[in-house]
Amino acid sequence: MKKSFTKLLLLVCLASCYEKTNPPPQEPGNLPIEGTWKLLTGTLIEKGDTVITDYTRDKSFIKIINKSHFAFLQHGTGNNPAADFSAGGGRYTLRGNNYTEHLEYCSAKEWEGHDFTFMLTISGDTLIQSGIEKIESEGINRINTEKYIRLKN
Repeated sequence: MKKSFTKLLLLVCLASCYEKTNPPPQEPGNLPIEGTWKLLTGTLIEKGDTVITDYTRDKSFIKIINKSHFAFLQHGTGNNPAADFSAGGGRYTLRGNNYTEHLEYCSAKEWEGHDFTFMLTISGDTLIQSGIEKIESEGINRINTEKYIRLKN
């Protein structure tokens, strides 16, 4: 009986030392967005029309985010990749899951100088950003939702 009591006491002690390993909750403004992200799909909704682009087929697009800036690069993967090239970047702000890109440089000059705000969600190595892209002077007013995967080093 003494051995059973000792074993039970040992199990209770071991169980009390066990700590559940849940990831810590995300602090506002501390989403882990820094790194290189590969765009998988993009969905544009404009004037009631929905266009879904698969960036794993004929296009390749990455976004690089550091502590203060972002940059994106896109090119086609078919016969004429240069014909489908675009790039841009600038500063960004992040407040909670509200991410605003301040586009300072862009191969499409009409997009420069505009801010675009997105709602971010991150789950594991997947980032989804969704927001409205609006440039009144160009007649652009659409919902843009993009799904990225984090690239490993």
